Amino acid sequence: MKLTVLGASGGVGRQLVTQALADGHEVTAALRSPQKLTVRHERLTVARADALDAASVKTVIDGADAVLSGIGQAGRHDPLRPASTSARAVVEAMTATGVRRLVVVSAAPLNRTGAGQSFLTRRVFGPLLWAVLKELYTDLERMEAVLRDSDLDWTAVRPPRLLDKPGEGRYRHAVEAGPAGASLARADVARAMLDFVDDPQTYGHAVGISR
Repeated sequence: MKLTVLGASGGVGRQLVTQALADGHEVTAALRSPQKLTVRHERLTVARADALDAASVKTVIDGADAVLSGIGQAGRHDPLRPASTSARAVVEAMTATGVRRLVVVSAAPLNRTGAGQSFLTRRVFGPLLWAVLKELYTDLERMEAVLRDSDLDWTAVRPPRLLDKPGEGRYRHAVEAGPAGASLARADVARAMLDFVDDPQTYGHAVGISR
């Protein structure tokens, strides 16, 4: 399969690239500063692209079977709103090039209903996170709204607190619910995103994932 990874120099993005290559895929790693990605492989193309610009995105996704994005909010007060801005650019580029499959990383607190989560998560931790990180989650919420308004085969993966530790190669997931756990390694987020690429049950849905 031919995969394009946006935000390939980030924590989840790097894991997407390395694991996709290990799975045998052909990978185009797209990032604004190609020198930030030190991975080299015969099936890897490292390309310069701005994920916030549709014209730039078109050049790296044309001919891909799927696009995976590790782009999220860079900071609480980032005026570029990278999650939602990149979503609009990617949807426009994918519509123009005929690429349909898109998997993006989102966040657990966007499960506003609390379905599949504990009482403490629904009533205490979730509202607290929204109070502290409202700008970040609002950007991600706008991103998901852009996807829901598109006609693409999209999936938004919602992990809990991300950990920089070796992945376990397994995770729990729930469509339009959860996540049930409190943390997950970035490596396992990438594993889930790659697993969902050809899982039609996740098309058009947000999916909660956790340990």
